[in-house]
Amino acid sequence: MPKFTKKSIPFLFAILTLLAYGLLTPWVGFHWDDWAFAWIGNFLGPTEFIPAFRPFRPFIAPIFVATTSIIPPIPFVWQIFGLVIRFFSAFAAWWALNQIWTKNKTQNLAVSLLFLLYPGYSQQWVALTHINQEWISLIAYLFSFGLTAQALRTGKKRKTLLALLLLFWGLFPTEYFVSIEPLRALFIFFMLGETMSKFWIRIKESAKRWLPYLALWLVNVAWLAYYYTRGGYNSYSVEASQKSTSALAELITGIWDLLYKSLWMIWTQFIPHYLDSPTAPTAILGLALVILAFSFLIIYHQNLTLKSTAKKHLWTRQAIFIGFVGIFLGRVPSLLAGLPLKIGSTFDRLTISIMFASALLVAGLLELLIKNEKWRNLILSGLLALAVGQQFLSANEFRRDWERQKNLAWQLTWRIPAMKEGTALITHELPMVYESDQAMTAPLNWIYAPNYQAGDLLPYAFVNTEKRLGGYTLPSLEMDMPIKVPYRTVRFEGNTSAAIVIYAPKNGCLRVLDSVYANAQSYKKEDDFLTDAIYLSDPSRILTDAETPDIPASLFGKEPAHEWCYYSTKAELARQQGDWEEVARLGDQAETEGYHPVDAFEWLPFIEGYAYTDNLERAENLSQIAIQKEPRLRKGLCQLWARAEVEIGNAKGENIAQNMQTKLSCSP
Repeated sequence: MPKFTKKSIPFLFAILTLLAYGLLTPWVGFHWDDWAFAWIGNFLGPTEFIPAFRPFRPFIAPIFVATTSIIPPIPFVWQIFGLVIRFFSAFAAWWALNQIWTKNKTQNLAVSLLFLLYPGYSQQWVALTHINQEWISLIAYLFSFGLTAQALRTGKKRKTLLALLLLFWGLFPTEYFVSIEPLRALFIFFMLGETMSKFWIRIKESAKRWLPYLALWLVNVAWLAYYYTRGGYNSYSVEASQKSTSALAELITGIWDLLYKSLWMIWTQFIPHYLDSPTAPTAILGLALVILAFSFLIIYHQNLTLKSTAKKHLWTRQAIFIGFVGIFLGRVPSLLAGLPLKIGSTFDRLTISIMFASALLVAGLLELLIKNEKWRNLILSGLLALAVGQQFLSANEFRRDWERQKNLAWQLTWRIPAMKEGTALITHELPMVYESDQAMTAPLNWIYAPNYQAGDLLPYAFVNTEKRLGGYTLPSLEMDMPIKVPYRTVRFEGNTSAAIVIYAPKNGCLRVLDSVYANAQSYKKEDDFLTDAIYLSDPSRILTDAETPDIPASLFGKEPAHEWCYYSTKAELARQQGDWEEVARLGDQAETEGYHPVDAFEWLPFIEGYAYTDNLERAENLSQIAIQKEPRLRKGLCQLWARAEVEIGNAKGENIAQNMQTKLSCSP
């Protein structure tokens, strides 16, 4: 077996980056704010980020301008860039640590690997957003730490100047890292201990060396204080001043929660996630990946020639101390903003400010508690392997989310070929986890307004009643109420009387709701946020004779195979056009190809289509199948057969319609 030298470490980072984050890259896309930023870059141009971020983190705009000028708004390309950035973050950590602790290469590698694979952060695949908003700044911060160490050892002022420049880009673009600067003072203090033994002299000299960084840090603190209180900054609502943090119980609980999650929960979370469904394909693949990563890391560590020449106990004490301090400091910004630290949710993006310190702390504790190097490498490899498996599970969640996005986009175009401008699509929730209505407003306009020109009002918007009702966007569900959606430098202005209400269940197909065929009575068991809005729905805003819009393949890929949801949405469209023959034809074709609905509500257009095209027996049979599968359909079927009794126009049909209403126990 060949030996691995220091030169192999970048390759180690690259392999682990691919294993943890890259295996599902072709099957994940844009998520959360990615959509808004991609839309701005494509339709308004990269320089639009300057006014777009003026009220929200103005110093982040140059980063967005630079990256979006180079990288096209293609999900796959941004995911690849995300892998590159994650690799460079590990390299930055490795380089910085080696400048601080020059003789502890083995320990520095352990910290870098823990940092690279840190499983408490699951937002890697929100690539466009987090690369620009946090990761580039974090990399700058890490390199700044390393340059400070170089300046301290060499006395070169240009190193200090470069460290200050990188500190600026680590601090000012985002508030995520505002509280971790004291770690630099600790690094300086411990480094001076190599040549200075007297405590107070080291304190004085450390303060002197830290002073330029402290000055820049205080300028940033003052800037943020101004922006939070007097400027236009409103990314989060600051809650720290509104609730007491002095209660001892609350303090102890918060400390315990932070330590438990940082030291145990995040590193072992793969195990309960696997045990929840051990026979699921994703769990099996995740376990296989854990075993593969563990075997690879064991072999690598056994054949690594990297050695540490310094006293390990000194590094251990320093790493543990800095790690403890760092995770508490890293929690400060999100704590002040009143944001919870919820692992496995979108809030775990907040762990990015504690990742480096957490890695230091875990590596230090391993050195302290496990003296035998082989056992220590075994446990370290196990933690890293579990982290690889957890990141794969997280990637799969985003893969599922992207698949739902693509399904929604294609079903929209099948059901709604075009819309009148000024139309709001209203629903109570979307079938995705990592998207909001405002996020999906971007692809909606991308699809239906491909020729949008800067300066115009947005033609379309998604509006979520559960989130927006009663607020600025959607004051109420009354007719003729304004709908206002601010979208960075542009906006949508609509009206509740110019809306289409849709329903997109996680298990089922997109539907356009209305007061006749899919009304509140039919869907009365659904959420009130949905049913209360149905009477607003105006399907006439759908331009039924328009061509199906082109969806850029670079966004959502090629049109999927025409399975049940294609026939369901097209049948709804044909029903809206009054083309009952086409509805029946689509039903026959779906039946021939073996497609059936998951949600029995999707039988309704076909039942009515068969009833109006003299295939009453088929309509009757489908009604019985549907009601057996979904008893909640009774009201919808009663209304359907009541309409059929009037519309069929012959005695036989009227008789069957009356019999069906009797069987369904319909009220007169």
